[in-house]
Amino acid sequence: MLAAVFAAAYYVAFGVLAAGLGYRIWEYARVPAPLKIPTTPAPTTTGGVALRLLREVVLFESLFKANKWIWLFGWLFHAALVLSLLRHLRYVTQPVWEWVTAVQPFGVYAGFAMLAGLLGLWARRIWVPRIRYISAPSDHLMLALLVGIAASGLGMKYLAPTDIVAVKAFFRGLVSFDWQPLPADPLLLVHLGLVALLMIVFPYSKLLHAPGLFFSPTRNQADNPRERRHLAHWARALESGRG
Repeated sequence: MLAAVFAAAYYVAFGVLAAGLGYRIWEYARVPAPLKIPTTPAPTTTGGVALRLLREVVLFESLFKANKWIWLFGWLFHAALVLSLLRHLRYVTQPVWEWVTAVQPFGVYAGFAMLAGLLGLWARRIWVPRIRYISAPSDHLMLALLVGIAASGLGMKYLAPTDIVAVKAFFRGLVSFDWQPLPADPLLLVHLGLVALLMIVFPYSKLLHAPGLFFSPTRNQADNPRERRHLAHWARALESGRG
């Protein structure tokens, strides 16, 4: 019964995540950009724009220039999250890929780094007056959700270990539609429940800044208004008389 409930929850959560994320990306792609508004100094070539986006994704370049403390906690959290996700690939791969095995020791410490980054970002929303003023309840709830996921994961590692072999069998069973028993450990159920909840709310939250970065005209446009005239699709249609 427990396996059936969580299996259904994860199928629903994955469906909502995939459909919601796909719809949001489709929406972003359809939004016209009538103005040339890259944040300067900006690259003047497509290759330069790609490199700029890569620096934003990997290094958080603009945030580093704006506020070093926020950059530290934000980059720490995101880098640790990536390592934790890579570490969790062992639960759905058989045999486990060699590079996933190599990531395992770093993924353990990434849990602590992820929690430290989240607590730093949360403290900023509480103690910095101008940030506290613009923080909505949803901002605190999302941080609480992420902290709960990180804390429950660390709790399973150091306080109440679970049967990871059975957990892997459960998730591989989800992939092949062959449901397997799930351990009834409380921390495991809390952890899995919070992850499923995160998957469901992700497409409707501010966490969409992840794919949204690639559609930001201040970042994805080249600074070449003299060399190339910029027209939105609807403006081009009107100009050609087809609108």
